[in-house]
Amino acid sequence: MKHVGIIMNGVTGRMGTNQHLLRSLKAIRDQGGLSAGGEVIMPEPLLVGRNQAKLEELSARAGGIAWTTSLDEALSDPKNEVYFDAQLTDLRFGGVEHAIRAGKHVYCEKPTATTLGPAYELYRMAVAAGVKHGVVQDKLWLPGIVKLKRLIDTGFFGEILAVRGEFGYWVFTGGDPAEGGDGAVLQRPSWNYRKEDGGGIIVDMLCHWRYVLDNLFGPVKAVSCLGATHIPKRWDENGKPYPSTADDAAYATFELEGGVVAQFNSSWAVRVRRDDLLTIQVDGTKGSAVAGLRECRIQSAANTPRAVWNPDVPNPLDFCAGWEEFAPGEPIENAFKAQWELFLKHVVLDTPFQWDLREGAKGVQLAELGIQSWAERRWIEVPNLPILNLQGDTA
Repeated sequence: MKHVGIIMNGVTGRMGTNQHLLRSLKAIRDQGGLSAGGEVIMPEPLLVGRNQAKLEELSARAGGIAWTTSLDEALSDPKNEVYFDAQLTDLRFGGVEHAIRAGKHVYCEKPTATTLGPAYELYRMAVAAGVKHGVVQDKLWLPGIVKLKRLIDTGFFGEILAVRGEFGYWVFTGGDPAEGGDGAVLQRPSWNYRKEDGGGIIVDMLCHWRYVLDNLFGPVKAVSCLGATHIPKRWDENGKPYPSTADDAAYATFELEGGVVAQFNSSWAVRVRRDDLLTIQVDGTKGSAVAGLRECRIQSAANTPRAVWNPDVPNPLDFCAGWEEFAPGEPIENAFKAQWELFLKHVVLDTPFQWDLREGAKGVQLAELGIQSWAERRWIEVPNLPILNLQGDTA
């Protein structure tokens, strides 16, 4: 059995706790480790943070996992081979840089920074240090997206024409109704809506759309994006009002290599009337599909109804009835756990792992260009980010 010490910095938040610790590393431990290459890889998490009470509580939930408030102490221990970062975005550069200088392999949440410069610098430092590095790109392992990729690989769509993504839901403002709030319990942290704290839906979601588009449909060549702050005032976790300085909605169009056009609407100010919180529709000459987080529905050319525009009579067609579920009932693996397993194999067995800090920087690049497009009201070309060799030069 190969034990791998993993420093987990900043996982007391919702995503870090639920997806990375409990449903990924703890789940791997509970199943007896990860079988790979004739041995068993056993992750040994070490929780790191600033709040001792939160660390103690999380440790108890996870079965007594070790914790410390000293990152330096954790990095100095040779048993800890991997550093994982799920801190606030504007804190990530410092934590990852510190870990790279300590010689640790690094795996971190996206975005890796709020602007391209520091994101690409992390990639350069990791390459120069010779450490393994990866970035969370979880949506590639969502069951609905996995099924969509299978349809692409088998030629179901014929020539792909366009991709349409809809993401988002209504995020309550919180606050006393007497003061203009909605009185609801917050379901997202308040920093998401403060630009000065690294918030904003463009920085958050265009990083996701970059790797989804690049890996499924083709590299992104250009972007046109319009952002908005639809809800100008919100209340924080302590019930204190604050101005929303970050965008809470983004309406983006992407031109891909090969001619595919992709459109993605992302909003924290939209009420859901679709199959899921995220839906991606792909239209091709031979068929179409709509993928959600878990399910994927298809309609072939042969089953496509003949629609006729006539608003003067009720439409005789039930457009939802002509879709069938693709690959129903397949086992569903947690997407974060699936990528964690690949990264652990990469660290221990040196198996390929393509979702590195350069890929993370590409996501930050697209978000930065999206913000530029919004500011300048124009299309922006997306330049290629160089691949570096061990000397830090272009490979």
